[in-house]
Amino acid sequence: MNNPEPEVLHQVHQGNQEAFTQLVETYQRPVFNLCYRMLGEPEEAENTSQETFLRVYKNINKYDAKRPFSTWLLSIAAHLCIDQLRKRRMAIISMDTTPELDLPDGSPGPETVLYRKEAQQQVQDILKTLTPQDRAAVVMYYWYDFSYDEIAHSLSMTSSAVKSRLHRARMSMAQTWSKKMGSNFVPERNPHESSAF
Repeated sequence: MNNPEPEVLHQVHQGNQEAFTQLVETYQRPVFNLCYRMLGEPEEAENTSQETFLRVYKNINKYDAKRPFSTWLLSIAAHLCIDQLRKRRMAIISMDTTPELDLPDGSPGPETVLYRKEAQQQVQDILKTLTPQDRAAVVMYYWYDFSYDEIAHSLSMTSSAVKSRLHRARMSMAQTWSKKMGSNFVPERNPHESSAF
């Protein structure tokens, strides 16, 4: 995800509506995808995305230009999602919008398609068991390639706490996966993950 030109951010800071519209158009999809993965409901994800951009507009003067804009923006979205999850006290996440793997010329057979759908559903069910902050850390790390430091800054914790949360989340997910699928079954990795299980 590319960061906007400094001039665009400067114009947004000055209150330029067209520059802000350009910013929204550039980032609306990544923000919506993060919200949808964390919340699992399209309408709720859309509302949270809109609230994210409203917060950005109101707080653009708080943006630290030393940090990547995308990190700041997605941090706002993640915090809003965590708040939503705490309010409804349910842990729902969807991976339906996870990009498809790039496959060789031949299209996958029906067994492969079914296997992938089942694997995605199993991962979705497992992610439901994580706390909102753990879920945010997992989504940021594996789907958005945030560094430990970026996640720590975004979620107001230390880098070592992030590492600990990710390790605990991976262990919990792996144990749940083993119980559900049996020890012989190894899930196919998301192309953005380094070592999810």
